[in-house]
Amino acid sequence: MNQKHDFKTIGTRPLRQDARDKVTGQARFGDDVTLPNTLYGAVLRSPHAHAEIVSIDTSKAQAVAGVKAIVTAQDFPRLRPGGPGDIANDNLAVDRVLYHGHGIAAVAAVSLSVAEAALKLISVRYKVLPHVLTIDDAIKPGAPCLHERLALDGQPANVYERIEEQFGDVDRGFAQADIIMEREYATPTVHQGYIEPTACLASFQADGLSSVWSTTQGHFPLRDSIALMCGMQTSELKVIPTEIGGGFGGKTAPYLEAIALMLSKLSGRPVKMRMSREEVFRCAGPGAASRSRIKIGVRRNGRITAMQAQLFYESGAFPGAPLGGGVRSIFSAYDVENASIEGFSVLVNKPRIRAYRGPGASQACFAVESLLNEICTVLAMDQIEFRLINAIRDGGRNIGGSFRELGLVACLEAAQSSPHYKSKLGPGQGRAVAAGFWRNGGGLSSASIHLHRNGFASVLTGSADLSGTRMSLEMIAAETLQLPIEHVHAEVADTESVGFTGVSGGSRTINATGQAVTRAALNIIDQLKERAASGWNVTPDQVTWREGEVRNNTRDESLSLKDITRLAPGTGGPISASASASPPAGEGPCFAVHICDVEVDKETGRSSVTRYTTIQDAGMAVHPAYVEGQYQGGAVQGIGWALNEEFVYDDQGVLQNPGFLDYRMPVTSDLPMIETIIVEVPNSMHPFGVRGVGEAPIIPPLAAVASAIGHAIGKPVTRLPCSPDEYPSDHSRRRKRSGMTAKKRQQRY
Repeated sequence: MNQKHDFKTIGTRPLRQDARDKVTGQARFGDDVTLPNTLYGAVLRSPHAHAEIVSIDTSKAQAVAGVKAIVTAQDFPRLRPGGPGDIANDNLAVDRVLYHGHGIAAVAAVSLSVAEAALKLISVRYKVLPHVLTIDDAIKPGAPCLHERLALDGQPANVYERIEEQFGDVDRGFAQADIIMEREYATPTVHQGYIEPTACLASFQADGLSSVWSTTQGHFPLRDSIALMCGMQTSELKVIPTEIGGGFGGKTAPYLEAIALMLSKLSGRPVKMRMSREEVFRCAGPGAASRSRIKIGVRRNGRITAMQAQLFYESGAFPGAPLGGGVRSIFSAYDVENASIEGFSVLVNKPRIRAYRGPGASQACFAVESLLNEICTVLAMDQIEFRLINAIRDGGRNIGGSFRELGLVACLEAAQSSPHYKSKLGPGQGRAVAAGFWRNGGGLSSASIHLHRNGFASVLTGSADLSGTRMSLEMIAAETLQLPIEHVHAEVADTESVGFTGVSGGSRTINATGQAVTRAALNIIDQLKERAASGWNVTPDQVTWREGEVRNNTRDESLSLKDITRLAPGTGGPISASASASPPAGEGPCFAVHICDVEVDKETGRSSVTRYTTIQDAGMAVHPAYVEGQYQGGAVQGIGWALNEEFVYDDQGVLQNPGFLDYRMPVTSDLPMIETIIVEVPNSMHPFGVRGVGEAPIIPPLAAVASAIGHAIGKPVTRLPCSPDEYPSDHSRRRKRSGMTAKKRQQRY
């Protein structure tokens, strides 16, 4: 299962370099950055879910003492009605507001209290329009259309994207089946739950380089987006990343940055902005709701003959649904000859959907894995044995693509032999297994390495640090250079200091950026060999780099790294190297298998997770503690999504639970210790065998939890969250859900 290796740094557990600063409060997050004469910005937001903006009068607000600038969408050259960016603008409304909380105008003032007072004096006249809040309502005939020019021919008005994938002949496959089962499933709109609100600081320089500091998962794509919105060239703007207090995909887009920069331009002073917690929930890109219909045919021996899915994903009021992630993931764990998927992205009057760890895959996995577990019950077959019969293996090909070495079978076998799976259940308990697939991201990353005269190395990358990725990249550099980890220091560089790098998301960082770091380190080694060979009057192929020094193969002599760097000013100058890598998405896919035990109280219907184990193929665990943390964190988020979490809207489109008190995320007392098993089936396309590990941990939990509850209550769970009001026990079924408010439903669990 786990491969042997002779690495000295990779696979160890050094303390992360930023731990002390974060524990003591010295680390600089988005809201910690300030400049002299900084102004403070605030946004006026729509009270309606859908309305035409008839007029905006800012004159009274402009007259308030201390107000230095006011902006609306009309101040952004690329965002005017009919312009190339108007449909993409979910920061400030152009001519219509499309969700409750949609930005209307923004004020910069000498203090936040002055800015907020000025907002109240801005007069906006609206013509209220009908709105749609659910997928079903949005695709009904005659439903209000959010973006007419996006509508697809032959589809309901709010469907702007359709994907169809087929493999084999599903009709033939179903004809070969002994058992065919079909169900519909639904998941709610949810929030990523990051602790740090979105924050930024912007300083516009008319005659120089403007700067933006932001808590972002991708400062290069953020720079490009800000420049587009503000009508600037990317060469006129520098973005400096701060530490990130959680993101999980939710901080991959601009929210306040372009507004702050335009306010800075108009005022001539730096502008700082931060969302309140309520604004984060109302406006900052949640995870998508979904609806699906799944049909599966199997033979009595457990072999799947056909799989079919119809998927609908909520997009919010703008394009952005994670449909592709669902389509790519839903059947990819299985070796099935006949499969068909039809998927739709649907506009609704909610904030624009953003990524949430493995975007689209969790919802799809909930549906297919839940139905597979039902099939196992009908066949009286063990859930892991069933999956081993159908698991895709090395070299397999299915609707998700072609695969090389794969770790699914190893994960299933590890789950099967785990102490958890061998344990017995108690009264009122249920157990379920779910498998998840994520193809893992690729894309462009860059890195630079600079050697100091004392033989130490600095590593600069463009990847925002998430959960210790900075330390892991440092470890890759140390392993390649064969240096002690204490002699290598990694930093996240701004957009002017390193080459373009994509977002830290999609489990691409250690894959793509790790390859860029490796290439830069190998370049450094080549230079070290050339410097030493020149001094010895031999060729570079006559020397060897080993254990942090250059050794002469023609005679017994060597030079340490410190020796070479000390002499570097006189032998050609400082030693540095830069490199980029752009691996394709999917070259290091990974699988996760989760086991969940629950206990359901027969009197109240309350469900409790009593034991939970995650098993996942990491390829090679660079820092095992960080890998285990990713497994545990994703499982916890998925458990919350399954049991409690949902956005609750009233009939006017107003979110009723915009805060952590009413949006019920799991806390420590709600959970058992999440057990982890790291499987290592190396990815041959990565120099150290790495597979991304950040997305897959959240994919199986929805199905694992829901199926375990279904096992305990003897009834399939097809809608999330698993509320006792949706799936009543003997006692709670007598209660009428209609008599309970949305807020009370959230508070109960």
